[in-house]
Amino acid sequence: MSETNLPPLIQQMMEPEFYPHSVTKPIQFIQTHISYVLLTGDFAYKLKKPVNFGFLDFSTLALRQHFCHEEIRLNQPNAPEIYLEVLGITQEGHRFLLGGSSEPVEYTVKMRQFTQSSLLSTMFEEGRLTEREMERLGKVVANFHRQCQTSDYIKNFGEVDKIREFVNDNYQHTIKYIGRVQTQEQYEETRAFSDRTFAEEAELFAQRRDLGYIRECHGDLHLRNICLWHDKIQLFDCIEFNEPFRFVDVMYDVAFTVMDLEARGRKDLGNVFLNTYLEETGDWDGLQILRFYLCRQAYVRAKVTSFLLDDPSVGVAEKEIAKTTAANYYKLAQTYTKIEPAKIILMSGLSGAGKSTVARKLARQLGAIHLRSDAVRKHLAGIPLEAKGEDTLYTAEMTQKTYNRLLELGILLANRGFTVILDAKYDKQALRKPAIAQTQKHQIPLEILYCTAPIEVLRDRLLSRIGDVSDATADLLPSQAAAAEPFTEEEQSFVTILDTTQN
Repeated sequence: MSETNLPPLIQQMMEPEFYPHSVTKPIQFIQTHISYVLLTGDFAYKLKKPVNFGFLDFSTLALRQHFCHEEIRLNQPNAPEIYLEVLGITQEGHRFLLGGSSEPVEYTVKMRQFTQSSLLSTMFEEGRLTEREMERLGKVVANFHRQCQTSDYIKNFGEVDKIREFVNDNYQHTIKYIGRVQTQEQYEETRAFSDRTFAEEAELFAQRRDLGYIRECHGDLHLRNICLWHDKIQLFDCIEFNEPFRFVDVMYDVAFTVMDLEARGRKDLGNVFLNTYLEETGDWDGLQILRFYLCRQAYVRAKVTSFLLDDPSVGVAEKEIAKTTAANYYKLAQTYTKIEPAKIILMSGLSGAGKSTVARKLARQLGAIHLRSDAVRKHLAGIPLEAKGEDTLYTAEMTQKTYNRLLELGILLANRGFTVILDAKYDKQALRKPAIAQTQKHQIPLEILYCTAPIEVLRDRLLSRIGDVSDATADLLPSQAAAAEPFTEEEQSFVTILDTTQN
């Protein structure tokens, strides 16, 4: 875009002499449909565009001032090193000043600038985003959600009518893009899916609200709003301008990150993040609503990208890119309306047999939900995953309760279109039999993967294991081996044996 098309204030902010500190030349400029951002070297300055989209209103100076302060208030707890202060911009004649004694004519959020290479979106584009970062992110978001506040007022935003109001608003804003970047079929199928969800899942929405899953969340948790800076995963730029976009189900946030990774063609990384988050929080029941939010987030990204097509300050080349991007998001939103065939996979084998290693790899490949019995057991007991369990955690009663919960979740999620991996020893016929019976009753395909390796290999693995949720130790192997029951003739048809010696 030509610099002359920018507002006079932004043109002056691209001049080094505008700032009372040294800058890195040339000053870099970024814009979205709602913001201008100036990157000066040590600091970044963010200004809100004077726009009103209905769901967002920055149309007056007072509103822009208010939401600048809201941005600082909401983001400082997550990224205190990044968010610094709100500054007024004054004017003397034709010149604008950062600060000054007269009445401000504009406001800006001053931030500590981090390199664009720190953004997870940039790391992704450069091939530097790995499973390790996704595991770290899953834990960071889980911890963030644990600390997010809720109240009766916030929970109120989990009412179906309130959620429907803002989802329908998205559809209303995008009717004009039918035939431009989305098809009539995509629009109708996506909207019908939303309507069907509201009609059929009222009880689920109410359950999520009553259990406290509606919290003051981030609201816009995609890769461009997450950075790895000072060796810390930091969440920034949460939604400050609209309470209904921030007072949401925690799965709303999770869905944004998963959708962003899937839109970029890396479902495997999305799977790592999702499974890590779920294991940390134990909120596997939340998966029942995930597909709805995946669809919603893809459609929102399609909508806001479509807005760039009507922005006079956006150049022709940028609009062509926006057109392609929006079209891809509309397609993705439509794919989330379709439920894929699912199956259940039981892992089986002694401790140290490589069940979790195989399950993790399979989960990435299949987009499966990975449920580890050790994590389910500790969530049932209400103890931290990293804590070592007492003997009471491993009684016959607690073991039965754990396997019951595993199977309950497996059937629930498979019926929702998720392939599920139940990762446990499944060393006794009494534990395998209900799984076979329930999957047959619900007509869900079942596989049993039996992992095996020489006992000395298992012992070495357990002796070298550190920082794992499992409490199993090498001295348990003899008793486990003695207690394990062979597969019956009926079970054999489901079983594949995997030699994991080399894993």
